[in-house]
Amino acid sequence: MFGATAEPFANPWRFQLHLEVWILIATIIAAYIYAVRVIGPRALPKGTEVISRKNTYAFVAGIGLLWFATDWPTHDIAEEYLYSVHMVQHFVLSYFVPPLALLATPTWLFRLIVGEGKVKRAFDWLARPVIAGVIYNLVVIISHIPDVVNRSVSNGPLHYAVHVLLVVSSLLMWVCVCGPDPEYRIGYMGKMLYLFLMSVVPTVPAAWLTFADDPVYRHYNTPVRVWGIDVISDQQSAGGIMKLGGAIFLWSIIIFIWFKRVFIGFDQNQSFRRGDTMPSAEITGHEDTPLTYEEVSQRFSESEPPVSPSGN
Repeated sequence: MFGATAEPFANPWRFQLHLEVWILIATIIAAYIYAVRVIGPRALPKGTEVISRKNTYAFVAGIGLLWFATDWPTHDIAEEYLYSVHMVQHFVLSYFVPPLALLATPTWLFRLIVGEGKVKRAFDWLARPVIAGVIYNLVVIISHIPDVVNRSVSNGPLHYAVHVLLVVSSLLMWVCVCGPDPEYRIGYMGKMLYLFLMSVVPTVPAAWLTFADDPVYRHYNTPVRVWGIDVISDQQSAGGIMKLGGAIFLWSIIIFIWFKRVFIGFDQNQSFRRGDTMPSAEITGHEDTPLTYEEVSQRFSESEPPVSPSGN
């Protein structure tokens, strides 16, 4: 039954030029360079840092991952052969590229992009954690509906529209976690709870893919199997990537935030060594030089007597 469709899938590793991807990557790089080289020095006071090293590293990593996920061979294997690779592609476009793009954007550039007036008010509403989280999870669910997947992988404009929608919704979702503008970021506990909730909803389609006995997406039931992976193992792998990969990634960030919050300033504030950060009420001294009775008596004499609640 695959006789009429086997020919297009004969060579999964054939090179396919995606000129639109190259143009997109070149445009993003050119726009970023123009922003930090031309717009930044004009928009900021003289002597102000336009871009940090962290911004640069994040941009290079983000643009590299974007290219990897949207160009040959990842895009072609994901679109024509393996849904598990398609899931890796979506994983990169929703969990890696958006936060790196936000980390690559200086605060001044982010505020310039958001703008003022109606655009900013609309963005303020969309970037609210609850709204952004609902939008992101709706896009995740819709993008896994069989009819949407089967149509998008064979329809170029629809396929790229789904990817754009995924990236935009992911950007909104990540703004409150690692956005450049502190105005949109939430507190440590809020971030941990938010990321945990973001890891819950994707488990629904992931479980569906993992435990399905028949092929869910007919498009990926092709006669040519890359790496010898059959269609059921392929969709089970996709479900595992979506469930375990996403959960591990988000929970790793939660653990990092937890330790960063709990142990912030530990050496200064929770050390048993006396130093400049000791409370003023403590009796000062040094471990190597014991305090004498006279020194202790002098400290007590210099301190103010306690005041009773009655004021006497």
